[in-house]
Amino acid sequence: MTEQEVMALLAENQDERGIRNWELLGEGAGGLESFGIGLTKLRKLAKQIGRDHSLALRLWESENHDARLLGLLIDEPKALTREQIEKQVEGVGVGSLAHVFSSCDATLAKAPFVFELASDWIKNADPLRRQCGYGLVYELSKNQRKKELTDAFFLDCVDRIRNGFEAEGVPVRMSMGTALMGIGKRNKTLNQSALELATELGPIDFSEDGKRCDPFDVAKHLTSADLKAKLGI
Repeated sequence: MTEQEVMALLAENQDERGIRNWELLGEGAGGLESFGIGLTKLRKLAKQIGRDHSLALRLWESENHDARLLGLLIDEPKALTREQIEKQVEGVGVGSLAHVFSSCDATLAKAPFVFELASDWIKNADPLRRQCGYGLVYELSKNQRKKELTDAFFLDCVDRIRNGFEAEGVPVRMSMGTALMGIGKRNKTLNQSALELATELGPIDFSEDGKRCDPFDVAKHLTSADLKAKLGI
């Protein structure tokens, strides 16, 4: 597909309610427009388009939020470069971009250099990179094949979350909580460590702008009957 064909496809699938919600963001929209399309629908469109690195790069330059999301979804993991990613992360602080960029079965999480990237970003001075770094840790927590993903690595992540949580803003806290949840689902040893910290931190409140949301209770996820049975706890 060409960029023009993709934009036409997005226009055909626009959602008026989603558009109204996007417009309510005002300055929070970062100057981007949106067709108001939900992530589930965008994933279906991404499968329809298929992997295309060149097209992904062109869509990322769009002034449309949905087009940028689609670009992240169709990019090719092996074609990604550290230079590209370090440039893109500067622009993911709007809408769902950070979530799709680093978590949510992210393309980036399949890149050959993802372990090194996550290790660097969780230590970075930039909160946006830390947010994405912990998103990648969550994705890595689901991978049982990479030899670098040792219990020692994940226990170090748990310690970093413990030592840095209080100083972080809501986006990084939520990303830390998600990473902690993923770590605690890997095995019995990591579950014990992650659950101890999750209990200590308590549910993570992410309500803002007058909108009340149920806090993110990591400990609840780590004590489910299904997980206990899976880990033999």
